[in-house]
Amino acid sequence: MNAALFLDRDGVIIENRQNYVRSWNDVLIYPKSIEALLKIKSSDYKIVIITNQSAVGRGLISIKTAEQINACLIEKIVTAGGRIDGVFMCPHSPLDNCHCRKPSPGLIEQAESSLNLNLARSILVGDALSDILAGQTAGVGQNVLVRTGRGTAQAALPQVSQLSPFLIYDNLAEALEDLIPTS
Repeated sequence: MNAALFLDRDGVIIENRQNYVRSWNDVLIYPKSIEALLKIKSSDYKIVIITNQSAVGRGLISIKTAEQINACLIEKIVTAGGRIDGVFMCPHSPLDNCHCRKPSPGLIEQAESSLNLNLARSILVGDALSDILAGQTAGVGQNVLVRTGRGTAQAALPQVSQLSPFLIYDNLAEALEDLIPTS
């Protein structure tokens, strides 16, 4: 069974958009994100994107558009020399009460089943407490909040004290440098 590196998309790899990422033109990749992924491409970790995309459930974009944005991001990472082993997306709105929308653990469970993952040896990196809660609920061994995206504001919320302890880093590059050392 493989360990995984679960990555939230918006706020971790690319910038969040107040009005949602609706097309590839809305995508701004954080400067060090792809570089950080390149450094760990030879690691034993499966690299998996898990992303809530409520713009689909809200009727702002089609599922096809959301999938195309994900495909373009993966292509950008692969073209640079990195890899992504899977993408799992929740297209539902918050009102749908689905099992896949973080903070529920459904996306992680889908990835676990599909990729034969050992969650206890895995790492999750997100920019929201909903990411952390999904990881903790699913049994992910190490959960990390980054200060990019919504992370700084989320780290200051009173709900932090109700969660099991988790690590906080400035960005994805800093977290991966510390958690997945390369030789």
